Amino acid sequence: MASDRQPSRRHGRPSPDQDPDDLTLHVGGRDEVVVRGRYEVLSIVNDILVALWFIVGSVLFFSEDTTVAGTWLFLLGSVQLLIRPVIRLSRRVHLRRLGQRGTGSGSGSGDDDDEY
Repeated sequence: MASDRQPSRRHGRPSPDQDPDDLTLHVGGRDEVVVRGRYEVLSIVNDILVALWFIVGSVLFFSEDTTVAGTWLFLLGSVQLLIRPVIRLSRRVHLRRLGQRGTGSGSGSGDDDDEY
């Protein structure tokens, strides 16, 4: 039996009557897929580097001789945590511009709040 519900999405979020397990995929063309992929890779690399700075910084804290270097790595990792939202914001702006260029309507690309 078919469901009476129509999947409806607004700003990338399911409507209250939509099954949260439903997946809706919006693809705005090859350019959008390429841009999303590049920003995702950039975000993943950033996350790996942040983890490495904190791991190495933690190890350096085991010895008093390397505590200063560990502190600098903690500071570097903390500053780099700020890069993640900058990457996400840049991605949204880039996709919005692609959507405006492609449709001329200014409606954007249907970008949602993915965590990358």
